[in-house]
Amino acid sequence: MVPFDTVLAVALLTAAPSSPAPAGIQDMFPVLRGPLQALALRWEILDPREVRYILARQEDFVADLNLLRRRHGELKNVPSIADSQRFPERAAVNDLLAFNRAYRQHIDVRQPLELLNWWELRVALQETDHLYQVWDAVRDARCDYYYVTVRRLALKRLRDLVGEEAYYSSNLPPCVPLWRFEQIR
Repeated sequence: MVPFDTVLAVALLTAAPSSPAPAGIQDMFPVLRGPLQALALRWEILDPREVRYILARQEDFVADLNLLRRRHGELKNVPSIADSQRFPERAAVNDLLAFNRAYRQHIDVRQPLELLNWWELRVALQETDHLYQVWDAVRDARCDYYYVTVRRLALKRLRDLVGEEAYYSSNLPPCVPLWRFEQIR
């Protein structure tokens, strides 16, 4: 059987952020603090480092509750932080992003010199910038010192950028538009 305080915590967290807190709820802070924090941690709408100051003081209870309600709504259909483990480590992604920026700089330098290819180079820049956004989202998702909510939003951004099929199969595009590279003969 589920304890009443846990059931109440679920009801409080899943209510709309705009709905007013029930009358007298602030007086229940000592009883609800633990279950609310435990549930928020389990649902990944609260980072373990935030426990020190979210739901820490009774006078901030309603404001903190509204914050967690907003997060619950924002993160409802966002991938779990465990998804980030399927992608390359942050150090490797940093190297990929450095290569992306070096390639972009190379195209930037070529563009004013190769006026006949100006439009094609412009498209290559746009593709390079899009790929940067993809890999930047991977880097943010793999950054352990970011709060869990930020990392989950990075996973959502990544899923939106590459599409659900590519995201769930971990089939990420290259860090630069390889299809633009010319083969040396």
